[in-house]
Amino acid sequence: MKHTYHIHGMTCNGCRSHVEETLSKVKGVSNASVNLEDAEATIEMEQHISLETFQQALKDDGGRYTIHNPGEHHHHHPETKKEKPSGKGTGTFYCPMHCEGEKTYNQPGDCPVCGMDLVEEQSLSSASAEKWTCPMHPEVVKDEAGSCPICGMDLVPMEPDLSSEEKTYKRLLKKFWIATVFTLPIFLIAMSEMITNNPLYDLMEQKYWNWVQFTLSLPVVFYATWMFFERAYKSIKTWNLNMFTLIGIGAGVAWLFSVVGMSFPDLFPEQFKSESGAVHVYFEAASVILTLVLLGQLLEARAHSKTNSAVKELLKLAPNKAIKIVDGEEVEVSIDEIELNDILKVKPGDKIPVDGIITEGETSIDESMITGEPIPVNKAKNDKVSSGTINGNQTFFMKAEKVGSDTLLSQIIHMVNDASRSRAPIQNLADKVSAYFVPVVVIISIITFIVWAILGPEPAYVFALVNAIAVLIIACPCALGLATPMSVMVGVGKGAQNGVLIKNAEALEKMNKVNTLIVDKTGTITEGKPTVEKVGAFGSEYSEKEVLNYIVSLNTNSEHPLAEATVNYGKEHNAEMLESAKFSAVTGKGVEAEINNKKIALGNPKMMEYANAEISSKMDEEAKSYQKQGKTVSYLAIDSTVVGYVVIGDKIKDTSAKAIKELQSKGIDVVMLTGDNHETAQAVAAELNLADFKASMLPEDKLKEVEKLQNSGKVVSMAGDGINDAPALTKSDVGIAMGTGTDVAIESAMITLVKGDLNGIVKARNLSEAVMKNIKQNLFFALIYNTLGVPIAAGVLFPFFGILLSPMIAALAMSFSSVSVIGNALRLRGKSI
Repeated sequence: MKHTYHIHGMTCNGCRSHVEETLSKVKGVSNASVNLEDAEATIEMEQHISLETFQQALKDDGGRYTIHNPGEHHHHHPETKKEKPSGKGTGTFYCPMHCEGEKTYNQPGDCPVCGMDLVEEQSLSSASAEKWTCPMHPEVVKDEAGSCPICGMDLVPMEPDLSSEEKTYKRLLKKFWIATVFTLPIFLIAMSEMITNNPLYDLMEQKYWNWVQFTLSLPVVFYATWMFFERAYKSIKTWNLNMFTLIGIGAGVAWLFSVVGMSFPDLFPEQFKSESGAVHVYFEAASVILTLVLLGQLLEARAHSKTNSAVKELLKLAPNKAIKIVDGEEVEVSIDEIELNDILKVKPGDKIPVDGIITEGETSIDESMITGEPIPVNKAKNDKVSSGTINGNQTFFMKAEKVGSDTLLSQIIHMVNDASRSRAPIQNLADKVSAYFVPVVVIISIITFIVWAILGPEPAYVFALVNAIAVLIIACPCALGLATPMSVMVGVGKGAQNGVLIKNAEALEKMNKVNTLIVDKTGTITEGKPTVEKVGAFGSEYSEKEVLNYIVSLNTNSEHPLAEATVNYGKEHNAEMLESAKFSAVTGKGVEAEINNKKIALGNPKMMEYANAEISSKMDEEAKSYQKQGKTVSYLAIDSTVVGYVVIGDKIKDTSAKAIKELQSKGIDVVMLTGDNHETAQAVAAELNLADFKASMLPEDKLKEVEKLQNSGKVVSMAGDGINDAPALTKSDVGIAMGTGTDVAIESAMITLVKGDLNGIVKARNLSEAVMKNIKQNLFFALIYNTLGVPIAAGVLFPFFGILLSPMIAALAMSFSSVSVIGNALRLRGKSI
């Protein structure tokens, strides 16, 4: 019989195979197949097995995954819930190698797959929460300054807790110095054997010095680097073989061999012994190897803290306090106390506390950390301002429109964190290699021992042991695993600093392959701030004033930018507001309603067709005279008769022409699709030297055009800012949303441009090219390192040049291999995009 169940908690292919293996081991199961995408397990069994049996099997395996019947609501088991640690950050930790995809943990530790230290996600959650304490009574903690309730002393600001990365670094640094202090004398004792008439042997025999080395190695093995053996044991137990498997086996064999050789020398053949009859020990090799690996981990911890430096810089923008106007009085409050529609005062040089709109005053604002543009932006009444940007030299008042996690700064940090943990498709190559890496290295090590033992010069077994250990130590799967995620993390942060928000790593990789870019006109190529240039009437039945009254009254119900422009124009010209009913918007065409018991329609020629209103050739000719200038003309129909029109202009952004030219120079075909008429589109295309454009495009037309280009073999990117662009944004290979556009468009896109101009697409392309080049460099370094390092450690150069690789040199090389990959990724921070 066969049953299908739902699996909760899987995030990657590793999870899938692990669940599949666990379920297959349940007694009575003949076959278990797990589907990651559908999160389902299909289990074949000889006779019925209760669901509770499978639940218990997964619970005994660690409780990370749960199984239940399809359609049942899943409840987390209370025993698996973990408290979030105190301190900076959200309490969210993840593996820097993304071994389990986007899976996160609620407390620090090491990855159950690769064994590396988990990295803490940076967040605004407590960045702004300043605490105060008493210097005499540290148990007193307050949210604001004041006096101690116990002794009356003034409270002082608390030192912020160290981040997880800083704690890891300090912990490793302490262990490294302890390891170094004990390893150095071991190394000196061992190296003294190379001195003729070794003076140490005048003090006591070699076998006693072996015991000294043993004693000194105990703190190194059982304290400073014991975590490596714990991780090695865990990796073998769960069969998630990794770097620590090789280190644990290599260093462990060297140390245990030395202990046995020192304790029971008669068990070993003469070739393992020195002239004094003592077995040659490798305490110095084991200690130096472990200390050098610890040094590598220390350098990695320091380098890791720099890979998300972009997010840390953004976090610094988060203000702690704000000035709130309460009953006409200025009150300093914490950011957490700001609510929607609160009026805030922002002084010169202050950070803007939340997202909002200026209600009084004007100023210039430095938005460089969010948009990447160094020139301050002038702002006046009704202009929007963003949290974290810095006010210039004038005071203004603002109304809070987005607070807490809804602010732009918060969303940027959230998006950067999510993208940093995502996996690029190119990482699949590294995953496939890594899956076979450790078993292959262990096999090569065994073969190395056998070959040297049979064919090597005397002492053959000594050469065999040393070279086998060198093979284990030099191999580094971590360098391969870190190659992609490190570049992605740094690249995503770099993009955020330049106003290019990447939703996931796949977008970065795909953007590098794009050869066709589709752009919308309004709000993408143009500023998206339309202004009314003329209102006209056809015939004498209705005056221009009456036409304006109808247009304004109809558009008061619409949120379209063109509608907003006509309403503002009407207010400036004292238009009469007429009562309307049965308002509706017809997507891609226009709007309609009933005013004074008459059916009113406003929009493009397709809207007039929809309203059964005919546009005469004379009307069309008059409209075209404006359209050829790049203006948009909307017609007004009353009871199916076209009676007037409105001419709206939308200035082309200063950056559009330059950006399009630069994209074309990169071999990208730029196509403009717009819902506007042909003449307007042609005028804009001519000004921008665009050979390919299509006008009068409805949302479904844009979608079909994307599909048509994809079917012809093109890799298509779509850039837009409106709701009507959302279908095409989703369908395209890489959707790019203008940050000035709608939430729907931004949600549908893989890349969002904060500033909202085409220059951001150039930055996105440059960033993509830089990141992919960096990833390929890292993969090359990692692959070539292991391809050359393992054979050299095995001794292939010995017959030709007499060169052998000491396990200690192998450990040094292995430790720096991962660091070199991270260092190469960090070069992206200085890349100009």
